[in-house]
Amino acid sequence: MSSAAQTGVAVDGSNPLSWVTGGADGTANADDVSQTTRQSRDDAWWTGPMLANSAETLPPGHFLIEPYLYDVHSTHADGFGSRAYVLYGLAENLTVGLIPIVGYNRVSNGPNSSGVGLGDIEVQAQYRLTEFHEGSWMPTIAIQLQETLPTGRYDQLGARSSNGFGGGAYATTLAINSQTYFWLPNGRILRMRFNVSKTFSNKADVQGVSVYGTGNGFSGSAAPGNAVFVDAAWEYSLTQRWVLALDATYSHNSNTRVNGYDVVDAGSTLPLLGIQLDSGSSVAFGLAPAIEYNWTPNLGVLLGTRVILGNRNTTATITPALALNYVY
Repeated sequence: MSSAAQTGVAVDGSNPLSWVTGGADGTANADDVSQTTRQSRDDAWWTGPMLANSAETLPPGHFLIEPYLYDVHSTHADGFGSRAYVLYGLAENLTVGLIPIVGYNRVSNGPNSSGVGLGDIEVQAQYRLTEFHEGSWMPTIAIQLQETLPTGRYDQLGARSSNGFGGGAYATTLAINSQTYFWLPNGRILRMRFNVSKTFSNKADVQGVSVYGTGNGFSGSAAPGNAVFVDAAWEYSLTQRWVLALDATYSHNSNTRVNGYDVVDAGSTLPLLGIQLDSGSSVAFGLAPAIEYNWTPNLGVLLGTRVILGNRNTTATITPALALNYVY
């Protein structure tokens, strides 16, 4: 999962509205009645949508923990996984954290994973540049820097290519996250996020069977292409505790090139066979509807499903997910 929702109402910096009950003569007018039916941001509790990261930062000294459980289901495989956001408010407007990932692959055309495996770990820092205030057009905006550490197994997989849980390459992601609020005609709040990110990857040394489609005798490297991800998300405060959410995503991945040599027979005197593989670029569109329930402003649960539509060099997938969001 590209991303996850990062913050509940506890770190939104919300303040109650000043309720106006009447005019100078003590009688209510139409504008005042409209004002009294306008939902306060303190009355709206959130977990965040399924995919779009928050533009907010945690207050100094506070933690956010949000584990996800999911199943990336395609025609011939299920990728069961857990992705946990562990974030900490390091200073005013600055949040740091890490995202450990574990997984298990079940495939129909080969052996399943030999066990639960560790994926690549992500570390990140986010700095808030602006903050939303009612009456202003300026949204909350933050810049986020994320580094992917190649801790997951990705090559020398032998007969179990399903044991591949990582990419083998360091990758740097730079993102701009934004968040704002709208009040609908019925007075309820619609919260919107719009995030754009780009990922730059280094090369990975590859030996043998790998997640890049290489065989037993392969020796070489893989250069994952750069990637762009765009996410627009909306959350409708149905009641104080219940929220309806939707992410709409677009992603573009540039060509991944694999170069190296393949030894067909270890005892052969034939020269090594040169190998060059190109994945081609890929484009994917996705939707992720979800429903949120919040017991308190600091504790909520999300149930949603991400649907990736099959497109150029993209496999169609359906990913149901369950997440628990806790801020303290």
